[in-house]
Amino acid sequence: MPKSKVRKKSVYTPPAGVLQPGTSAARVAGPSPRWYAPVMVTLMLLGLLWIVVFYVAGESIPFMAGLNVWNFAIGFGLMVAGLVMSMRWR
Repeated sequence: MPKSKVRKKSVYTPPAGVLQPGTSAARVAGPSPRWYAPVMVTLMLLGLLWIVVFYVAGESIPFMAGLNVWNFAIGFGLMVAGLVMSMRWR
């Protein structure tokens, strides 16, 4: 079977006047700082640990017993904060 010819595409150039001279089209975001990834992982693990400790020994820890179901909000809040950080990580 004969092979079809491959057509070359022309390089796209924006029309004149779209980009003003001296401005860039997009701002390039740099990499995250070195501390960002450890903080992100620590928040997720700390949230998981908080919920596990509440399930295992929540009644015997006085301040956790006082918080009652708010322990879930604290644990999941820490995990969500880590997940939000993971979306911004570069």
